[in-house]
Parts: sequence; C-alpha cells; structure tokens
Amino acid sequence: MNFFEKMFAIDRRWVYLTLFVAVVVSLLLDFSIPVPISKEARNIYNYIEGLNAGDAIHLALDYDPSVSAELDPMTLSVLKQCFTKDIKVIITALHQFGPALAAERIDTAVARHAALTGEKKINGVDFVYLGYKPYPVLIILGMGQNYRIPFPRDYYGVSLDSLPMMANIRNYSDVKAVINISGTSATDWWISYGNGRYGVPLAIGVTGVMATEYYPYLQTDQIFGLLGGLKGAAEYEMLVNTPGPAVEGMKVQIVAHAIIILFIVIGNVGFFAMRRSEKRKA
Repeated sequence: MNFFEKMFAIDRRWVYLTLFVAVVVSLLLDFSIPVPISKEARNIYNYIEGLNAGDAIHLALDYDPSVSAELDPMTLSVLKQCFTKDIKVIITALHQFGPALAAERIDTAVARHAALTGEKKINGVDFVYLGYKPYPVLIILGMGQNYRIPFPRDYYGVSLDSLPMMANIRNYSDVKAVINISGTSATDWWISYGNGRYGVPLAIGVTGVMATEYYPYLQTDQIFGLLGGLKGAAEYEMLVNTPGPAVEGMKVQIVAHAIIILFIVIGNVGFFAMRRSEKRKA
C-alpha cells in the first residue's frame, strides 16, 4: 500500500483530531496575522468618520447568539467608533432571539467607552435602543414613515417622545445611514425596503458564508460598505484601533483553512495518482 492508498484508508476522525490540535496550538502560540483592510470595510469607517458630532445613524442588529462570534466584534467596533465621535445611535434588533443579546452588547460598549474615556453614554441621550417587534418587513417600512409607529416606546418601556435624542428624529430622513449587522435574510429586507423604498444609505456586516451574495449590491451602490465574516470584523477592529477577538481569531482561521486545503490537495493528488496506477495495471 503506497502513501496515497494509506491516506485514503485513514479514519476521518484522525483528520478531525489533526484540525482540533492545530486550532488549539494556534490559540496557544503567540503570533499574529497581518489584516489588510479592504475597500468595502474602509468605506464604512470613512463614512462614519465623515459625520459630525450629533449626527445620527441607525444600527440594525439582526442576529442571534449562533453567529455572535463573527458579528459581535463588528457591533462593538461600530459602537466604539460612534461613541468616540459622539454620533447618536438608534439601535434595533429584529431577530426574535436577538434583543437580549443586543442589550448586552450595548451595555458592553457603554462600559468599555466609560473605562476608556471616563464618559458614560446615556440611553435616550447618546443612543436609543428600540428592541424587537415581529414582522420585520412591516417594521422596516413603518420606521421609514415614523419610528414611533412600530416603536412608540423603547426597549425599556420609555416613550420615544420623552427621549431627548428623538426630539428631532422622525424617520430615515433624519439618520445619516443604516448599518445592518445580520446573520439572517433581514439584510435583504433592508436593501429592498430601507434603501430601495426610502433611499437611506445602507452598509452591511454579515457572516462569512453570506458575504459573497451581497457583493453585487456593493457594485450597484445599493450598499456603500460590506463587512464579511470574521475577516471583516477583524478589519474593523483594526480600523478602530482595538484589536480583539476577531483579530485573534484570524490566526486560528488561517491555520484551519491551510490544513483543510492541504488535505484537499493530498486527496486530489492521491485520487489522480491511484487512477493512473489502475489504468497502467489494466
């Protein structure tokens, strides 16, 4: 039995074990991976950097805990940038399993900003968290007319009319952009109804497996920026000068992908080598 025949006969659990060991070792070793910044990630950063203090954006957090490893770093990085520049943020969570997660991430961002600057961002003044309502398409359309139609009160039960930040904000015309961070088809609804119906500038952050579906919207300027998966999250962490779990995860991702590619190459070379050998025998 030659090398390739041995590789074909190997128990697949050894492959899984090799991948597991490689991931653990890459986590333990102290090394870094360069994170080049893509144009689509820089577009989002530059857009927010170009806003004035007091301007408002809408941050739509439409994901659940199953994809939080990829999307949380995007959320925290965007909030850090907005809080640093004193950009007002309206936040919604239109995934049924996302409202509590979003509330926790907001608290985390507020706490980090306070630890870094000594300034405490206040709900209703610096940001407004509206939470969740069912039927996302209707909610997106309703907010385009008036935020108070689907959300007469915020996540904490406070009337929107009593919140200072909402005094001059009626609908999408009063926010500079929507940043949709999503692990669901909510991104399609924001493109069709937020940007398509109301023309609000839209940028998105999505999981790695979703990213390729949305590059056509980037090319047609229906979205002005795109963060794709852990790589996009790592880029934004670098842009806001706060390397975190996404940047740390890149070395694991690189090592895991390299091993998977190696196995694929060995498998294909072995397949053709064995087929050639069988033809010679025949």
